[in-house]
Amino acid sequence: MKHRSLAERVAMVTALDDPTRRDLLDLVSRSDTPVSRDQAAQALGLSRRAAAAHLDRLAKEGLLAVEFRRLSGRTGPGAGRPSKLYRRAVDEVAVTVPERRYDLAGELLAAAVEESTRSGEPVGPVLSRLARQAGRAIGEAAGGFEQALIDNGFEPRPGGDGGLILGNCPFHRLARRHTETVCNLNLELLRGAAEGAGEQHDVVLDPGPERCCVRTLPPRS
Repeated sequence: MKHRSLAERVAMVTALDDPTRRDLLDLVSRSDTPVSRDQAAQALGLSRRAAAAHLDRLAKEGLLAVEFRRLSGRTGPGAGRPSKLYRRAVDEVAVTVPERRYDLAGELLAAAVEESTRSGEPVGPVLSRLARQAGRAIGEAAGGFEQALIDNGFEPRPGGDGGLILGNCPFHRLARRHTETVCNLNLELLRGAAEGAGEQHDVVLDPGPERCCVRTLPPRS
């Protein structure tokens, strides 16, 4: 699943500020089959134009998926244009302030348990390896280490010694309850992100109040 930026997710949630769009999303979500503009308009007592505008806004923000199909079942010349149909999108949306990435932690933890069960390798080393791999992909996609930190909610800021302090832990609640496991995951994830970005950073564990347990030190000369 694509990780959307905070701005994208806020836009998705903002689209639901309108009660008509909330009703349309509920209508489509409860339907066993994709819903047409005419069906939506009739169900909610809207004009077809209004229903189409609201449905397209929900689709634009990624809350609905779109497909085209002839409802008559006829094909060939004279069968008419395909209807635009809407169904609930598979992706989910969540906005947290400050930013949290429990989805990423959950995916890594589940994958580590599955691989450990298959291979017999202890789950700890497996989790470290998978977190490092995921971090490399994140760093490469971001195009820079600091951008990767920003994109994933770590809130980097200068540490006063040439390194970076991370003002937010995206796995905060998990880290409080399972500190050693989650902080080691975090450490390997960010070491991988630096590698994926092609940058030299000394990423270390350095827990402190009101910030992430990981920080960076100035590159070694």
